[in-house]
Amino acid sequence: MPDVSARIILIRGDLTEMDVDAIVNAANNDLQLGGGVAGAIRRKGGAGIQRECNAIGSIPVGGAAITSGGELKARHVIHAASMQLGRATTARALRASTAHALRIAAQNKLKTIAFPAVGTGIAGFPMHECAETMLAEAVKHLHGPTSLERVYFVLFDASSLATFEQTWEKMKEEGIAAY
Repeated sequence: MPDVSARIILIRGDLTEMDVDAIVNAANNDLQLGGGVAGAIRRKGGAGIQRECNAIGSIPVGGAAITSGGELKARHVIHAASMQLGRATTARALRASTAHALRIAAQNKLKTIAFPAVGTGIAGFPMHECAETMLAEAVKHLHGPTSLERVYFVLFDASSLATFEQTWEKMKEEGIAAY
């Protein structure tokens, strides 16, 4: 299997400003765009994204759904449901929703996707565990057949970026990126 490490990119920035095929929303399973990442997507992407979410309705925790990107630079938003509204994110839900978001991107023949640190804000999931879980799912996905060429992790602050970078370096040293 080829080394996929060049296809995973970690950056500090604003997820809602990414010019990619899809950004991932850290969603609740009712697809209500409230606070945090979802609120930023609603504010910058416009009310149409929430209308599309309302048409989809609730999805299972661990699932994901795709909408247009509304007024965002990203063409789509993939809503990764890692929690119920008002509840915390679990490792199992984060793993499943990340994998599902990647599958939806591939099913839609997307080439680029950008994730935030799902579940680490309002849902209270630990940043280090988030980095391990999401990076491992990205590596696993990129080793299979997929249209995805680049997976971005867009971190809001320097501390979050440092955690993802340290975790990623350790995974590469352990050979996880190459499997």
